[in-house]
Amino acid sequence: MPRLREVPRSEAPDVAQGWYDLIFGEGVDPVAEPGTATGTPGTWWTVMALVPDVFRHATDGLMLYRSPNRALDPQLRELGQLRLGWTTQSRFVFSQHCKAARTDGVPEEKIAAIGHWSSADCYSPPERAVLAFTDGLVLEHGRMADGVVDTLKEHLSDEQVLELTYILTMYLQHAVMSRALRLEFDDVDDLVAEVEAPDGDPYLRIGPPERD
Repeated sequence: MPRLREVPRSEAPDVAQGWYDLIFGEGVDPVAEPGTATGTPGTWWTVMALVPDVFRHATDGLMLYRSPNRALDPQLRELGQLRLGWTTQSRFVFSQHCKAARTDGVPEEKIAAIGHWSSADCYSPPERAVLAFTDGLVLEHGRMADGVVDTLKEHLSDEQVLELTYILTMYLQHAVMSRALRLEFDDVDDLVAEVEAPDGDPYLRIGPPERD
């Protein structure tokens, strides 16, 4: 379950009503009847609707990144978002952008190799530059070497680099929020946890070896 309350259709603000129709079906209450066309529960939408202007700001961002006004190649954008989902360990962002990447024509080989992109030979020089830049944003919190940006700028204009940076950091926010609030496919228990020994804690019974 999400960590915050979900907003049923009867309580949803006006800004959310049209999106509820689009995502869940006209007139459907997504709290009573969860589920979207892409197989997610839909809890990102029902939790974000708690604060109307936050909902508007977030959905405006969704419209911005897929706008036809973007100069950035959508395949490069999706590869960056895929890698971002992988490195943040957001199952929601990664899963959704597998689908978006296919829609934008990214080959299956490149989707499958995103976890080991640095040792894969299926990516072009511009794609490798985008993936290295993505790792710098996510794994190094933006403190990346000049060479990473210099290489990226060999392939992208300044305008495209700005769009890429903005879109990726926007989705970094979505990935972190989804994990923190347990939204959608990120409603999972932490895998890093103690696994109990069969007979209690064996370390309590371990002493120095006996000497002859």
